[in-house]
Amino acid sequence: MASKRRFSYRWRIFVPMLGMMLGIIGVLVFFQYKRESTYRHTEVVQQLDFINSRIVNAYQRGVELRPFLNFITSYYDGSDLEGISVNVYSSDGQLLYNVGLPILQDFPEVTRQEEYKAAIANGSGMEKRIVGGKPHIFLGTASPDGEIFVHTSMPYTTPLLDMLAINPDFWRTVAILIVATVFGCIFSTRYLVRNIRLLQAFADRAARNEGVFDADKFPHDELGDISRQIVKIYHDKDEAVHRSEKEHKIALHAVEEKSRLKRELTNNINHELKTPIGVIKGYLDTIASNPDMDAATRDRFIARSRENVDRLCSLLSDVSAMTRLEEGAGNVPVTGVDFHDLVFTIENDLTASGMAGNMAINYNLPLDCIVKGNGTLLVGMVSNLIKNAAQHSHGTEMGLRLIVESEKYYTFSFYDNGTGVEPQHLPHLFERFYRIDAGRSRKVGGTGLGLPIVKNTVEALGGTITARNRSEGGLEFLFTLEKWRGRQ
Repeated sequence: MASKRRFSYRWRIFVPMLGMMLGIIGVLVFFQYKRESTYRHTEVVQQLDFINSRIVNAYQRGVELRPFLNFITSYYDGSDLEGISVNVYSSDGQLLYNVGLPILQDFPEVTRQEEYKAAIANGSGMEKRIVGGKPHIFLGTASPDGEIFVHTSMPYTTPLLDMLAINPDFWRTVAILIVATVFGCIFSTRYLVRNIRLLQAFADRAARNEGVFDADKFPHDELGDISRQIVKIYHDKDEAVHRSEKEHKIALHAVEEKSRLKRELTNNINHELKTPIGVIKGYLDTIASNPDMDAATRDRFIARSRENVDRLCSLLSDVSAMTRLEEGAGNVPVTGVDFHDLVFTIENDLTASGMAGNMAINYNLPLDCIVKGNGTLLVGMVSNLIKNAAQHSHGTEMGLRLIVESEKYYTFSFYDNGTGVEPQHLPHLFERFYRIDAGRSRKVGGTGLGLPIVKNTVEALGGTITARNRSEGGLEFLFTLEKWRGRQ
């Protein structure tokens, strides 16, 4: 019993020494890291606060803000704060000015944020939160008279993260210090190396099955206990091999079962494709085997066959479009596209073809609205938005308008006055094959890929898109497209 309670001399020295040294190093590193990180974050916040304060001062002095905001954009372009967004709101919630890629938020949503509440109470407030899956720093500043509110956001871009990152020399120093500490502790217990080598030689012989070893040859100390355990492992080796073989068979069976389930899934997918093909074949075979069929029945069969063919073609076309967008998003050829003319053409074509149904299409776009894009992709994007509204909104009107123009981006709104969707469905509208049972079922047609294609198109062209319900009824899609600046 006494031998079981003994600790080796190596661990009696090595563990406390190494633990104490690493503990001291850890405490020093922790406090230094926190101090450096806090300093760097404070420096960024101070720069954002300086921007807000200058805007408020310019407003109080009656200076026109647009030139100053344009100066901010050009000044920080290419710097660590590239990507900054500044929004200036009036006291009644109107967006007066905007620079940078806009964070698509209504003013009532802004007023619910902590930085706004702190700014109203103390003049300035700061908060960090996630927007669009990315962390941002938000800083709000209110003018003393409460007439304007400056809302600045800064995403954690790569340059900003590099700015906030601790100097690599710091971590190299820590690593060198830890390695030196470990080696120092190892060398201090070097007197045990000889016994460990002897034990290793014994283990090598046992692994090669070079004979049975008497466990009593080992001393009754810590190394002896380890050695006897190794002998026990040696004697149990055959049993372990048999267990391993049994477990291998079980694992092989699991792999085969997984393959079987995969084949079943593949068969189910094939069945979904074969079903409309079988329907088409059935109608055509019936027509071919009944040459005396009356014209009305034959026309009905042909019409239904065409419907299934059109659906298959649409599905294959949409799947192909999705694949091209996902695999070649970085290789999409772009040029300047007159968005006003493009929408004008689409509106005329869809209205004439009846694909917009009974809904009126309105648009309010400036004549010089030239975006960076691909004409074919943009036609498909706008057409899918119109078709989606015509099939699913149950409204009487849809529209497309420009709502915000910054130095680099246009922000557009596509809306309808229909029924909208339940809030729980909004995050899933851009998922493949996602359908809403109430009013958006398969009965009204579509492949379930229209909105995913819209999202992939906008993102492939460097923009963003979100969906929300309108307060006055209907659904609204807010998306951004980059301005065309000639040869880019």
